[in-house]
Amino acid sequence: MEVTQVLLSAQSVDSTVRKHAEETLKQFQEQNLPVFLLSLSAELASEEKPVDSRRLAGLILKNALDAKEQHRKYELVQRWLSLDVAVKSQIRAYLLQTLSSTVSDARSTASQVIAKVAGIELPQKQWPELIGSLLSNVHQVPPHVKQATLETLGYICEEVSPDVIEQDQVNKILTLVVQGMNANEANIDVRLAATRALYNALGFAQANFSNDMERDYIMRVVCEATLSPEVKIRQASYECLVSIGSTYYEKLAPYIQDIFNITSKAVREDEEQVALQAIEFWSSICDEEIDILEEYGGDFTADSDVPCYYFIKQALPALVPLLLETLLKQEEDQDQDEGAWNLAMAGGTCLGLVVRTVGDDIVPLVMPFIEENLSKEDWRRREAATYAFGSILEGPSPDKLTPIVNVALNFMLTALTKDPSSHVKDTTAWTLGRIFEFLHGSAVENPIITPSNCQQIVTVLLESMKDAPNVAEKACGALYFLTQGYEDLGSTSPLTPYFQDIVQCLLNVTHREDAAESRLRSSAYETLNEVVRCSTEETARLVLELVQVIMQELHKTLEAQKLSSDEREKQNELQGLLCGCLQVIIQKLGVSEATKFAFMQYADQIMSLLLGVFACRSATVHEEAMLSIGALAYATGPNFAKYMPDFYKYLEMGLQNFEEYQVCSVTVGIVGDICRALEDKILPYCDGIMTQLLKDLSSNQLHRSVKPPIFSCFGDIALAIGENFEKYLMYAMPMLQSAAELSAHTSGADDEMIEYTNLLRNGILEAYSGIFQGFKNSPKTQLLIPYAPHALQFLDSIYMEKDMDDIVMKTAIEVLGDLADTLGSNAGSLIQQSMSCKDFLNECLSSEDHLIKESAEWARLAISRAISV
Repeated sequence: MEVTQVLLSAQSVDSTVRKHAEETLKQFQEQNLPVFLLSLSAELASEEKPVDSRRLAGLILKNALDAKEQHRKYELVQRWLSLDVAVKSQIRAYLLQTLSSTVSDARSTASQVIAKVAGIELPQKQWPELIGSLLSNVHQVPPHVKQATLETLGYICEEVSPDVIEQDQVNKILTLVVQGMNANEANIDVRLAATRALYNALGFAQANFSNDMERDYIMRVVCEATLSPEVKIRQASYECLVSIGSTYYEKLAPYIQDIFNITSKAVREDEEQVALQAIEFWSSICDEEIDILEEYGGDFTADSDVPCYYFIKQALPALVPLLLETLLKQEEDQDQDEGAWNLAMAGGTCLGLVVRTVGDDIVPLVMPFIEENLSKEDWRRREAATYAFGSILEGPSPDKLTPIVNVALNFMLTALTKDPSSHVKDTTAWTLGRIFEFLHGSAVENPIITPSNCQQIVTVLLESMKDAPNVAEKACGALYFLTQGYEDLGSTSPLTPYFQDIVQCLLNVTHREDAAESRLRSSAYETLNEVVRCSTEETARLVLELVQVIMQELHKTLEAQKLSSDEREKQNELQGLLCGCLQVIIQKLGVSEATKFAFMQYADQIMSLLLGVFACRSATVHEEAMLSIGALAYATGPNFAKYMPDFYKYLEMGLQNFEEYQVCSVTVGIVGDICRALEDKILPYCDGIMTQLLKDLSSNQLHRSVKPPIFSCFGDIALAIGENFEKYLMYAMPMLQSAAELSAHTSGADDEMIEYTNLLRNGILEAYSGIFQGFKNSPKTQLLIPYAPHALQFLDSIYMEKDMDDIVMKTAIEVLGDLADTLGSNAGSLIQQSMSCKDFLNECLSSEDHLIKESAEWARLAISRAISV
């Protein structure tokens, strides 16, 4: 097969030629994978071949080794590991050979592919000679080979975890990289590759940063690189500084003054991409200090593992003026809708983080800038002053801010309607939103919103919703937070007199021709939902009227015929928003005794509309419609049974939807809602539901996030159908047991994995709890006895791990109680034999969390009854 020609044809502008070539490559890959991969690596390595065919060969090779989806990535890794050793050895040789190519594209692609292979093989103790051969590849070689080798080492450090490479080799990599960054290195490409490689290698440098001399040397070289005449090298070196700030915060004290000097010079004088990274350094320091202060509550001793050095507090007098300067560097045509990142936005974001880090201390440093510029003729100065004001609203105490806000509020409301600049109006609306988000309701003594200004605030916000889309969208956001501040008032709200006007105005916004811009339509519906959610009984009649409006809107979308793909996408988005609104209305009206009866007259129509939405087959809408169904099931209770014959096929479709796993996950949750609503009336549908759930769990295509809710769903079904769950025990229990064994041990796992493990454990525990409770007082209780030891073993093992969160702890102690309550004396003896049940119970009884304590008290009673029987 002439691979070169096929690779070139696969890039043809002629779609027929292109598709034929793609099909040929696909067949070749499926019929003979080893030869396919060898051919591609030979193509990439050959200097006689065209650049285009080599580039595509490398890309296909890379995609044959890695994928974004976890299950696909796992398959590709296993496939590579199963290849013949000689084939892999030949491919590796071709890849290393390509690093000497005179074609930069080929070298760069080979670097990435080598790193992907290293990511698979090094953890398996395969290709042990790789790092050594790369390190020896940089002496007495042309600069382009040195550059490619450094790039490869950088990619490898990005791909593998630090424990995979021995410290001796790490030291050699760092030495090589830092030498490559040195100002003595004449070749710019080598310096740039070395600087980027250091960025990826910093995670490996723990031991080196603990050594004063080595750390000093690395820091000196990085700081020198920030002064390079080459802008890309300066940018890459600041990226290294940002990473050092996050990774080695506790080592920065000796260097922080020098770093401030070079970063402030870069912010004021350098190219934008360099200045942005210089600001990012201070943002990363803020992030570190915010985390430390939150974790330790500000109580530090000489023995603290991670002391806070208060770098930001020390730098305040110089750092704040620097950041305020950046706020004046807005771009005339910057489009707020696009979220373009520029110096003003980066400076404002950093300023907001500084405020959260130091609190009250920043207010006197920022207020003079605000007062000086808020009324200036230049729109840039007014916008910067408003942005600065908005930025200081999260962090300082309400006592410090409330007097200032009370003085400024009237000015802001006037600016929102009268300022000639759209930029200033946009930022003013955003600032008002932050005032309502952070200070509304927090200052009881001296409230921001009073009976005398409430009407003015509402009038101004509603008027601003007629403004340009970006301003109207921020005004919706401000109204959202204003409404939310009255959430807990109960029977009456200051917004009640304006409820009808607010709802009508928001509905008008959703019908604007330009509502698709700046997320305006979405923002209007989100605000409408919040207005409904926080409404009081006084406005229940108006919410009932809104049901009819939303139903009419949804009906219109279902009537639309023969839409173009663009129109179909817009229609799907609108249907999703309308379903979301219906869900909130159902939750509001369907659970209150005062409104439930009146609302029920619409239940049939709503269900009919939602079934129509499912027929449209859009994933995003499917998810929203499912959530509305869950709310309707909760509201209608056992009466939901009449909808099941028509709804069941869509429920099954949702459970089968591996592709859009969020839809699958939501559908699983809805099964739980329906079980709670229907109780044993769900029985006729259980065979189909359980079959699908078990099939889901057995599939390696299923996204891992769907597994915890599936286990939890087992518990919901068992609780609903009681002893009728008997026929599913032999299938469900082994699934629970194997998942429990996998989730019991988490040593060495990262934070994300621990968080997922806790979700999985909670799902498993909820399954056990539902099953035990479902069988309580049933003559078939003895069917559960064989499974009790395993449940106890699971509780023992997660208690021993000491890494469960409060939610898991509460569910776990409840399962212990359920076990004792349902199995009585059969459980009593097992619990007495348990390694840790007594300790676990005592720990929960002395918990500061009153919910855990309550559950533990109940479990203690159930256990004592079981033991004394």
